[in-house]
Amino acid sequence: MPALRNIGVAFAALYLALTAGLVAIMRRPILFGEVMRHVPDPMMMLFPFKQLWYFARAGHVKVGDPAPEFDLPAADRKSSISLASFRGKMPVVLIFGSYT
Repeated sequence: MPALRNIGVAFAALYLALTAGLVAIMRRPILFGEVMRHVPDPMMMLFPFKQLWYFARAGHVKVGDPAPEFDLPAADRKSSISLASFRGKMPVVLIFGSYT
């Protein structure tokens, strides 16, 4: 019985280490894509990817916090627009992805 317990503990430690590594990789989406290309499909059933992704990519901004400062290229790609330039002047809505 102690041998079985040691094997169980070893598997649990390996699972936790792989899960922690997966979360660390998920924090870098480009690297995550490169790593996931090489992961066989059956491995997808071993880890709760959706929950891990939400945990890894959650960020630190909470409802009611001011948006972090950033610049985006303008539509003409020749200049950039700063979020701070709109502060106190008008509301800003950011849409990422399709809205249709």
